[in-house]
Amino acid sequence: MPLPHVAWIGLGIMGSPMAENLLKAGYPVTGYTLEPHKLDRLAAAGGTPAASVREAVADAAVVVTMLPADPQVTAVTSGDDGILARARPGTLLVDMSTVGPRTATGLAARAAAHGVRVLDAPVSGGEAGAVEGTLSVMAGGDRADFDEAAPLLRTLGTTVVHCGPHGAGQTVKAANQLIVAANIQACAEAVVFLEKSGVDLAAALDVLGGGLAASAVLTRKRHNLLARDFTPGFRIDLHHKDMGIVTTAAREVGAVLPLGDLVATLVAAVRAQGDGGLDHAALLRGVERLSGVAS
Repeated sequence: MPLPHVAWIGLGIMGSPMAENLLKAGYPVTGYTLEPHKLDRLAAAGGTPAASVREAVADAAVVVTMLPADPQVTAVTSGDDGILARARPGTLLVDMSTVGPRTATGLAARAAAHGVRVLDAPVSGGEAGAVEGTLSVMAGGDRADFDEAAPLLRTLGTTVVHCGPHGAGQTVKAANQLIVAANIQACAEAVVFLEKSGVDLAAALDVLGGGLAASAVLTRKRHNLLARDFTPGFRIDLHHKDMGIVTTAAREVGAVLPLGDLVATLVAAVRAQGDGGLDHAALLRGVERLSGVAS
């Protein structure tokens, strides 16, 4: 059986390497993004650039969106030249962006009126996971649609799980972002505490990484914390957006998140101090400022 033709909308830090992994696996990919140089990169990898969403989805069996936030997902799916109006009936739309659960369920309802099937399938693993094809994919939607999409999703990630109905994937992603932000904040506070105490930081992180304090966050962000390298793999701006999703969704279901609310405030503070474009490991800069350390 030939692999399905994929339209990929959104070729950012995560989207470009993910689309390239599909190309390496033999999927035909037509891509669209607002940045022309990203289309050049797609073409160099063997993909087909499109001049519009309408052109990208015209012949696609599967459409994947990987976009920054709810407004962008709504914009590319809506209107006369949006995905829902221009995709063929029966097309499977896999939204791998991180948006609110309410946005995901609303998109699924709108898509059904056009005969388009939808999965919300956000990911975790950052730029490194996108490049390596080791992302964690959490999907919401009909089980049959998930089973159909699973081979494609397993090209992008090593942990691919159906979490429940429409919106469930985004709910799990919101919980993921809560845990990641709290973990980075704890790592940042530990780094400042260790350095102010005169401890060899590299040695300390080695031993912490071998005990119960070990985590994927500590492993992935070790270099960032040691070198103060905040080249964005996942920007503070986006994590700020995600913490808004967490706190809003929790309020809607009556869940109280005392630590989540505090971490959301700390992320917002670092962003307000001008660090929104940096990697979320730059939460360390906020702890350093609070501790009187020049950063």
